[in-house]
Amino acid sequence: MTAKSAPVSHDKAHPASGDPVDRPADSRVHGQLFVISAPSGTGKTSLVTALLARQKQLKVSVSHTTRAPRQGEVDGEHYHFVTQQDFLERQAAGAFLESADVFGNLYGTCSDWVDEQIKGGIDVILEIDWQGAAQVRRLRPETRSIFILPPSLTVLESRLRNRKSDADDVVAKRLGKASSEMTHYPEYDYLIVNDDFDTALEALAAVFLAERHSLARQAPALADILSNLCGANTGH
Repeated sequence: MTAKSAPVSHDKAHPASGDPVDRPADSRVHGQLFVISAPSGTGKTSLVTALLARQKQLKVSVSHTTRAPRQGEVDGEHYHFVTQQDFLERQAAGAFLESADVFGNLYGTCSDWVDEQIKGGIDVILEIDWQGAAQVRRLRPETRSIFILPPSLTVLESRLRNRKSDADDVVAKRLGKASSEMTHYPEYDYLIVNDDFDTALEALAAVFLAERHSLARQAPALADILSNLCGANTGH
């Protein structure tokens, strides 16, 4: 069983942003915004957590939500847990880059925090659904997006039930939503199937590695080297 990673064709220019792996932040280079979406139970959060542990210059945005904390979740680490009134006030003030209603709970991404990280040369991951991803792409067309799929609906159902955090009716609702969500995969730049976790993690890491070594991202960081090697003929 292998994870499948394939770029979806889009006529979008790569942004001049981000740092190459293991290089210090460069004032000439901004970070890159990434969106990762997946149906609930696919393993998205586990993959992102593992990726953060092995890559530098990378952070995941902590969303605001009106959902009640689950067992083991820490305010400010997993989510910023807020009241509905607080959320709506922030939303009305334009504080969110994107927001969505998921199963009756509100979720939103703080725009100021994302901008601060990007300007500091940090790559930022948004773990959001397709609705939020569409909002972000409209506002930030340079965003790179990744959709993670389960190998089958049978496996997805098994994973949801093994979590033992949802009642049967909620699991059924999540499966129905998953079928709808997965039809939006053509809107994304990359697809990864999480069949084997380690293989899927390598595929995810490869996407970030490739993006960080694109010409548009490397040229500003390597300006001095390119100037010495090529002089005025670098074209940058």
